Amino acid sequence: MGLFWDLVQQSQISDQQSRADSLEERVAYLEDELHKTKVLLIKTLKALEEHTGKDIDGDGKTG
Repeated sequence: MGLFWDLVQQSQISDQQSRADSLEERVAYLEDELHKTKVLLIKTLKALEEHTGKDIDGDGKTG
């Protein structure tokens, strides 16, 4: 009976590790997407400020 429970526990540990790996990959993907979104937002804001000639983000300068 002890061997059976050891196998069950090992299976559960394996499942948890797979979930953790998957979660880490997802977090890494989301962090990368966030970075790309921020870069695009900054470029868009700069272009909009240059086009309108107004300081939209409040940094004291346009573009």
